[in-house]
Amino acid sequence: MKSGTKDQAEGTFHEVKGTIKEIAGKLSDNPKLEGEGTGERIAGKVQEKIGQIKQVFEK
Repeated sequence: MKSGTKDQAEGTFHEVKGTIKEIAGKLSDNPKLEGEGTGERIAGKVQEKIGQIKQVFEK
């Protein structure tokens, strides 16, 4: 798997995982878990964008 594609896949995974943590934090009234989820979701978006940029330059 190419580096850009791998980054996009991992980024999407982290976005989903972060969203789930955010929802779990809200439901359980746990601000720490909600904050972790928000951070992970944002990091996933960044990683996905990096993967898209890598794909452009790999061609």
